[in-house]
Amino acid sequence: MIENLKIRPASVVGPMGERLTLESLPCPNTSRWVCRRKAQVVAAIDGGLLTADEACTRYALSAEELASWQRDYARAGVLALRATRLQEYRDVPRND
Repeated sequence: MIENLKIRPASVVGPMGERLTLESLPCPNTSRWVCRRKAQVVAAIDGGLLTADEACTRYALSAEELASWQRDYARAGVLALRATRLQEYRDVPRND
């Protein structure tokens, strides 16, 4: 029976060497995802602080988006999580 219990750590080491807890993770209503915040979520999952399903629910992410963060972070670290394409702003009028 004991082997079925999932014991979570109280904290994990973040991507910048900082201590991450559930309270220190990015806010659930985060709308601006900079590479550091993405890396914190990935580190929390890797360390067992959150599951991937919990992260998707908490941050309203698709499984594919989270998987791409994990893949990029594993391949090249924090800088791989930078946005590399232009953002499209719906509210800004275009001068065509």
